[in-house]
Amino acid sequence: MQGNYFVYNTTNPRKTVLYTGVTNNLTVRLQQHYQNRGKSETFAGKYYCYKLVYYERYSNATMAIEREKEIKDLSREAKEVLIRKSNPDWAFLIVTD
Repeated sequence: MQGNYFVYNTTNPRKTVLYTGVTNNLTVRLQQHYQNRGKSETFAGKYYCYKLVYYERYSNATMAIEREKEIKDLSREAKEVLIRKSNPDWAFLIVTD
């Protein structure tokens, strides 16, 4: 399936928890994470992971899902290294279409 697919990492405001996900609409997905903050039904909601710190774009859903799995399998330290390569200060990123 062709299109825009994103693998992303969000964190909480204190940057103590990381969430890795995949989506075909990053703007909407981040809005959902924000709206679900504090809700225990989801990991991202429970831990307030709505601040975007990293993302990769793919044109193929299968490749994006595979990459999501790779990132999820990384240690916390390895995820931090990945994030710092493109976002050294862990700035909260804003998505513009």
